[in-house]
Amino acid sequence: MSDSQNTPDILIVGSGIMGAATARLLREADPTARILMIDGAPVVGNVPGLHLHDSTEPAIWERYNQRVSSGIQGMYTGADVTPDITDELRSVEPGMYNLSALGENAAAMPASALSWNVGGMGVHWTGATPWPAGDETFDFGDPEQWQADLGKAREVLGVHPAVLGPTVPGQQVLDVLDELFGASSAADRHPQAMPMAVQPGASGPLPRTGPSRIFPPIAEGGDAAFELRAGTLAIAVLHDGGRARGARVRDIASGEEYDIEASVTIVCADVMRTPQLLFASGIRPEALGRYLNEHAFVTSRVLMDLERFGLTLDELPRALEGEFATDSLWLPQNGSAQPFHGQIMNSVYVDDDDRALAYSVGVSLYTPVESRASNRLAFSPTETDVTGMPRITVEFEYTDTDLALIEQAADTIELVARRFGAFDPETESAVLAPGSSLHQTGTVRMGAVDDGTSVCDPDGRVWGFDGLYLAGNGVIPTPVVGNATLTGVITAVRAARAVVRLRVSAA
Repeated sequence: MSDSQNTPDILIVGSGIMGAATARLLREADPTARILMIDGAPVVGNVPGLHLHDSTEPAIWERYNQRVSSGIQGMYTGADVTPDITDELRSVEPGMYNLSALGENAAAMPASALSWNVGGMGVHWTGATPWPAGDETFDFGDPEQWQADLGKAREVLGVHPAVLGPTVPGQQVLDVLDELFGASSAADRHPQAMPMAVQPGASGPLPRTGPSRIFPPIAEGGDAAFELRAGTLAIAVLHDGGRARGARVRDIASGEEYDIEASVTIVCADVMRTPQLLFASGIRPEALGRYLNEHAFVTSRVLMDLERFGLTLDELPRALEGEFATDSLWLPQNGSAQPFHGQIMNSVYVDDDDRALAYSVGVSLYTPVESRASNRLAFSPTETDVTGMPRITVEFEYTDTDLALIEQAADTIELVARRFGAFDPETESAVLAPGSSLHQTGTVRMGAVDDGTSVCDPDGRVWGFDGLYLAGNGVIPTPVVGNATLTGVITAVRAARAVVRLRVSAA
């Protein structure tokens, strides 16, 4: 059947940060555009698109904050590694699940995970927003526009430069890092506080940016020309071979399938499910699913030798209420001279009477991984996953260059950690499994020309199709070393601008 009762001007597939950013930018440009946003999953909690850290529901808040205290992205999600999801999607609780739990073959990237909830990963993420530089950028010869788009992405996410720290011991950590890496740092990329999409304050918990903060109608309504339709899974893009005209969808509760017609369709369904949807739609350019990229992840933790730094236990700070870290710090990558992105999350251990026991320095180094067509998502033409979509097989491995950098990162972590205190690399550091960062990119990458190495143009328009745009981390064409969300929002800025330009020219 056709959804003739509500035919939108613009259909957005996906309700995460990228979908919310696109909706906000479209609404700012046109207060009357009819926008329908769909998501196959249910709402987690009582407020659609609300970051779980901001939830007023105790069980949700406690579960999220227990997970985030691990300091490892894959654990932020509380991803379930047990493949216990059945085809009865109506019974699946909202949350994060490993790819294998959804019926995909993810042995090559075992820690990779997806969200099954309105708001996508945008209700789970940490809020870290380091900005891309050097080989991470994709300005296509227009650096001024790149800087403008980066600025708009920061504005959309509500980025603040120094939210958690530096405290007194946190500043001493930065001083050590600057001694080690300052000589190879660009002027604005010395060790510093981590920029975050978090509202700073003197007391916590500090509000995080989630989809409903980016575009409040997701949670609050109040926009007569916007609708969020949860439990509505896009199973195919409708098209005639050269023009998209909406999507075929399935209502998860009833199993009913129907068509949604739209002048423009924007797919923001994440790194895995955006190419999966295109494949299911018969849209299969050569680069689809290819160039899957994710930096490697080496992590460690060391207790600061307070005497070495002239500190006492009584001088140690306390985390704000509702926050696990006293300091969230950043060691920016600076190209070949310093190829690692460092995320440093520090905390104070206390006893039951809130007496300080130790200051813990958590150093993680992300190492760049070469972008290669052979690292990819392969989609089955016959087998399906638990959502009924083409089953994904992940094909991913490191090159010799990647492995050498991982080894170098492990040596660098040991060098750094020993500056702070006693450190055993065998027991206090680890190279995490692929997928652990949740920072995958590249599977529907943009490119300057349609030469088989990209899926869409620099505006996110799928090559050879009118009215079909993509946004999100999968569109990023470069190997991103750090947290990818801010960079991904740049693709939403570009897609929204292109759609606005299209609608103006058609008016």
